[in-house]
This record gives sequence, C-alpha cells and structure tokens, in this order.
Amino acid sequence: MQKRPWRAEFFEHIATEIAAAPGRGRILELGSGPGFLARQLLERLPGATMHLLDQSNAMHSLARERLGELAARATFLTASFKEPDWPDRLGPYDFVVTLQAVHELRHKRHALPLHRQVRSVLAPGGVYLMADHFCGPGGMANDQLYLRIDEQQAALREAGFTHVTELLREGGLVLHRAA
Repeated sequence: MQKRPWRAEFFEHIATEIAAAPGRGRILELGSGPGFLARQLLERLPGATMHLLDQSNAMHSLARERLGELAARATFLTASFKEPDWPDRLGPYDFVVTLQAVHELRHKRHALPLHRQVRSVLAPGGVYLMADHFCGPGGMANDQLYLRIDEQQAALREAGFTHVTELLREGGLVLHRAA
C-alpha cells in the first residue's frame, strides 16, 4: 500500500460511511483482491461481516493471510463480477463496496449493467460505495476504459440510485456514495 498512500484516505471514508449506519454491517466487496480494504473495515467495524468476491483464489489466499483472525467474519466467494450471473443467490447487503475494480470491466459501457446488478443485491436502504479511476483532468486519459465523473454519476442514477454523492477525489480516483 506504500505505493499509493492516498488509498488509506479512501479506506477511512468508506469505513466512516459504514460506521455511521449502526446495525447495518452486512458488506459485499467486489474485486476484493488481497484484502487491504477488508482488513480496514473488519478492524474498524467489530459487528460487520463481509463477503469478499474475487475471481482469483490466489487473491483469496492473500486476503485470508492478511486478515488473520478477522477472516472468521469473512466469506470468500470465487466469482467474477464481469459475469452476468454473479449476483445470483447473493444478498441482501447493507453495503456494497469496491475500490479500483470497476475499470476491470475493460470498457466503460459495462459500468451501467454492473451498477444495476449491485442495486439488485442491496437491502432496502442499502448503500453502494464505489471508488474507481476517472477520465479527465487529474485522472486518466483513456476515455473508453474510464468514465468521466459526470458519466459515472449519470450511470449510477440510470441504474436506479436516487442519491449520488461524490465523497472524495484524490490520486486519480473518485469515491461515490449511491443510495
């Protein structure tokens, strides 16, 4: 994580959003990778449980190691959120979180279907906390892979989220809260 020290600020914002909703601690992380965000959330939120969805068993192994005893509050799901059936038999969740994963869909046109799928696994009143790279000043240049901030917000609204807020923008990433 030293290569990207600003990520800690994103972890903190996500944890703070979840902590502000006591009693709502069922969390799904999409593209959970080696468990950096999961560790932060499980340490900070003692009542939370997490489902960590990643397509790589190797990443799950790294996450289990990183989580240590906290892994008892995590369920590891091997699946790809690029596949249309990933939400089947999942949910409902109080929160769906993702950090630096949406662009892995490999084209921005796939963001809207993903956001709709996320909405389908959220419990009533659930919140989607989505941080990813953006296209534009301070962000990335590839306008086919990365959405502009206004495009991301429009996609979230089109997916059925009525309250979309930008929480943080730093290091070429933007964090949105969608409910």
